[in-house]
Amino acid sequence: MENTKLNYEPVVNVSLAKQISEKILESITDGTLKADDQLPTEEVLASQFQVSRPTIREALKRLAAQSLIRSRRGPSGGTFVNRPSFVDVSSNLSTSTALLVSLGEFSIPEILEARRDLELLCVQHAVERRDEAELNMLKEELLIQKKQSISDTEFCDSDVRFHRILADATHNPVLQFIMFSVIEALQPIENMVVFRVRDRKVVINHHQKMIDALTQRDEASATEAIKEQTIYLTERFQFAQKMRKEKRAK
Repeated sequence: MENTKLNYEPVVNVSLAKQISEKILESITDGTLKADDQLPTEEVLASQFQVSRPTIREALKRLAAQSLIRSRRGPSGGTFVNRPSFVDVSSNLSTSTALLVSLGEFSIPEILEARRDLELLCVQHAVERRDEAELNMLKEELLIQKKQSISDTEFCDSDVRFHRILADATHNPVLQFIMFSVIEALQPIENMVVFRVRDRKVVINHHQKMIDALTQRDEASATEAIKEQTIYLTERFQFAQKMRKEKRAK
């Protein structure tokens, strides 16, 4: 009786691969390795770290998953330090944030509180720095939201875009980056919880007030509109929670 052929992959020490990926990451973050620099070959890296090539391969996979390196085939190929785009890094942050919410690390009230404080900071800059193009984009989203024919999903999508434009109007890339995580990951979760019990007209009214305040460069009114919306969404969340508890009690 013939023995069954088993094709096993070499065993990789995950801890070693993690340590190696962190060492290479450290070289990128401290500037030793710069964007578009070519990394040594797997063979050279294996020799330098005194590990097997499969361990190096696993370490490089970890970096590639974070969009920190890229591979290119051919005569001029190899592994190169990547220059992650704003969207790539922000998307990773957004995904991680959404995961933490799903694991119960953040509650909706905490999310609403953080979003309010960050958006209050955003409008302080947006009233001074917004341009006509951004005002027009906000108005376009408001027109979409006023259509009775759009679905709840479409309304929520427009709501997310509206608040992204508010963040973009700060013209501060750091605030834009931070708000990407809050808006893209957290706001849809808020919407999912409260969309059944909120009144679209109230949200639209808040958005109209924000547009008017930005148009007039009126920071006080913009701040008030942000606070009003947060209070309303918090109340709607509490109401949704109450309904859920009553339903479970029946």
